[in-house]
Amino acid sequence: MNIKNLLEALEGVQTIESVKSILSVNKKKAIYYVSRLRKPGYVKTRKREDNTRIYSISFQNRLKGTSYYEIINEHSPVKLSIPEIYKIYGREPSLEETFIFALKTKSLRTILAALALFRKITNWTELYWLAKKNRLERQVGALYDLSKRIMRVRKMTDRFRNNALPKKEYNYAYVIPGIMSKDFSDIEKAWKVYLPFNKRDLEDYG
Repeated sequence: MNIKNLLEALEGVQTIESVKSILSVNKKKAIYYVSRLRKPGYVKTRKREDNTRIYSISFQNRLKGTSYYEIINEHSPVKLSIPEIYKIYGREPSLEETFIFALKTKSLRTILAALALFRKITNWTELYWLAKKNRLERQVGALYDLSKRIMRVRKMTDRFRNNALPKKEYNYAYVIPGIMSKDFSDIEKAWKVYLPFNKRDLEDYG
């Protein structure tokens, strides 16, 4: 079977078992066919928690595009499913840009996974500029202080903190509309931001 026919038959998200079923072959042959597609760059591989290999097979993979979700998964113990949308070509998004993207999704699991980025974020000037542009400075600050409670993180600059902390009577803002914490009221009070996580939500960072 040539590469074009293989790609057409297997495009999408596969496992070795699904490849066996689609192509009506045994396990050894299925692994061989996945390997043939991997060499020219059509396959991206990740593992489930049970160590099952998941193959994302697509012509777009050869273009070396990435996504914010892939960047988050690379750094986080909380793994996200990766939609084919939001692919970015021609550049590598920064961790700072990726964190703001996660916040803007308003997705509980995406934001939870993105907390791990605070272990690596160093460009606080860029993060502040992006947060300010999206009116998310206080949310970033509150989530950073939350992250400090559960893992080792890079130090936030005094400039970011001083600029982002509320200096007058602000109304409380939400990270995710309508959701607030029962366990981190001190952080919420400092930043005037309702956090969406309780202690049990953070167990994957234990």
